[in-house]
Amino acid sequence: MTNVTALVCALGVSAMFATVPARAQAPAVPTGAAPATCPALLNQTFKRLQDDAPQNLCQYQGKVVLVVNTASYCGFTSQYEGLEKLYAKYGGKGLVVLGFPSNDFGKQEPGNAKEIADFCYNTYGVKFPMFAKSAVTGSSANPLHSQLTRITGKEPKWNFTKYLIGRNGKVIEHFPSKVTPEDKQLVARIEQALGS
Repeated sequence: MTNVTALVCALGVSAMFATVPARAQAPAVPTGAAPATCPALLNQTFKRLQDDAPQNLCQYQGKVVLVVNTASYCGFTSQYEGLEKLYAKYGGKGLVVLGFPSNDFGKQEPGNAKEIADFCYNTYGVKFPMFAKSAVTGSSANPLHSQLTRITGKEPKWNFTKYLIGRNGKVIEHFPSKVTPEDKQLVARIEQALGS
């Protein structure tokens, strides 16, 4: 697998159609600064999965955001396919899926960044943005999941827990792992948030 192909998993769909090299593309929002209009929940920076390039989540302001903690060796791992289908279907209308690999549950994400990126792209064709592996529970949870837990009162209980954030940067709903990307309630909430 080439480096460019591996990056597709981490960069998202835009990397597939870019006319300039991926490393020449700058994040939409500078790493150290965020526009005044950026919602507090998105005003955070995380390393991109494949190359550790810092990404400010403010670049997704104004979009409907589905945050998912992922794992490569889980009974729910096949949800990658459904998540990618959601991203492909609704991305043009303003949905972005953000994947956060985590080894918190059952040690089901033991790999390094390259192994995770290769797996998600080669096995499920994932093109939505993926970030560096991090904790999503407890005192060591990454700042986004810490805030999502505080806001909703619901900490991830397993891999593929989902949080839906509206265009205004406010959390709409929490969905447990068993709620698949094809679930009618989840799809309806996404469509409602998109104004579809």
